[in-house]
Amino acid sequence: MKELAIFGEFAEGGETSYQNARTRFKEQNITLPTFAELRDPSIIPADVKEKLKSVDKDAADPLNLYRVHWYNDHADEEGPNYPGFVNVPTHIELPKELTGVDARIVLMFGNRFPMIRAHKVLAAYSCLVARLVTGRFDPTTQRAIWPSTGNYARGGIAISRLMNCRGVAILPEGMSKARFDWLNKWTLNPDEDVIKTFGTESNVKEIYDECNRLEQDPENVILNQFSEFSNHLGHYAVTGPALESVFKHITADRPATLTAFVSATGSAGTIGAGDYLKDHFGTKIVAVEALECPTMLYNGFGEHNIQGIGDKHIPLIHNVTNTDLVVAISDRSTDSLDLLFNSPAGKRLLVERGMAPELVDMLVDLGYSSIANMLAAITTAKVWGLGADDVVISVATDGSDLYDAEREEFVARHYPGGFDDVEADKVFIDHMETVSTEHTLEMNETNRNRVFNLGYYTWVEQQGIDIPDFERRRSQDFWNSLRPLTDRWDEMIKEFNA
Repeated sequence: MKELAIFGEFAEGGETSYQNARTRFKEQNITLPTFAELRDPSIIPADVKEKLKSVDKDAADPLNLYRVHWYNDHADEEGPNYPGFVNVPTHIELPKELTGVDARIVLMFGNRFPMIRAHKVLAAYSCLVARLVTGRFDPTTQRAIWPSTGNYARGGIAISRLMNCRGVAILPEGMSKARFDWLNKWTLNPDEDVIKTFGTESNVKEIYDECNRLEQDPENVILNQFSEFSNHLGHYAVTGPALESVFKHITADRPATLTAFVSATGSAGTIGAGDYLKDHFGTKIVAVEALECPTMLYNGFGEHNIQGIGDKHIPLIHNVTNTDLVVAISDRSTDSLDLLFNSPAGKRLLVERGMAPELVDMLVDLGYSSIANMLAAITTAKVWGLGADDVVISVATDGSDLYDAEREEFVARHYPGGFDDVEADKVFIDHMETVSTEHTLEMNETNRNRVFNLGYYTWVEQQGIDIPDFERRRSQDFWNSLRPLTDRWDEMIKEFNA
């Protein structure tokens, strides 16, 4: 049977792996940032910040590990290759002219992260560093296997390169062209290190099957974002406080309540930030999935194009019994609004409807799952009748640039005559003005337990998790017991660096 991926203590027999890692990192002059430093980059050592001035944020340079946080800027006066750190994570507060609701809808931008321009690089770092400092990964002999439906695989390859170890990406063959183009440039041997499995966003089981095959070789270490609790903890310790910083900033001169945090479930790493906000603000947690594959909502199945959110199963690291609302969003809406936000006709329409041009320009920072989060936030405000004193906060996981090829295909398929002002107006009416509350589910105790139980089929029957281990995740005591681990890892990171 498989154990839960919880690395609180040093691995039995892990001394050789640990020493090999330390020797390699010393030779390569690689140091690891602590979770505390990623949570608050102001405490990153001054000499590291100085060195970063000469490092391109997208380069395969180990110093870019110190940019794996939410506080990166685009650029500053020192040049385009040196975006400095900002005091508050970059974000957008969407106006009522766009959302149609009184509640304040806020999204924090993930495309400020280095190398992959998506926040999944944080999840990848969290997963690998927890194994490194506990003697569970030897960069001199083992390969890091990164199963994903997109950005996490890219994040894993980036972190592998920065730590001078071999990384392998596993993802469905139907993911975006931009993802594969990036992987072909960053992997050491694309023919061997990029493994394409059958299907699209919804085909997660096929990824697991390939991982099970590769796991037969002890030189392969599977870092499964769906079951590695360090993914959850990295977002609890880093993303949660970043969202708190944004909330305090936007309410400094206009007090409000942090009513809800919205996140597409995906691997259920990011939604762990909601646990942090609930612990500190009593914030409710909203889980988002695709209407075309409504697993939590209707025990459903299917395929969709909201790339990066995963489905057809409940991730092992999803704290289901802490979730308050489930919202389903259609990929027709995300595809259509992506076109609206990135076309001349769409931008003209938004300005005509009263949206400030500078805010319209910022919508380019919203990729498919970011738009899904936005729509789910609006839905949440409608379901709960939220007003001007309520803040609904979420993350924009990546930007629209990852979907340029998909947008061209969408236009060719649905607007062969071109996307003009009339079409833009119709998209706005169909997908913004009439955001529906039909496909939502309040998570009372019965619904929480039903959704939790759905995980049995993946994790116990298919993946071999013991039933007692599976069951103990039902209690909040289990999740609370995990919180001290990031502080423990920070101690181990400091010792490793020393």
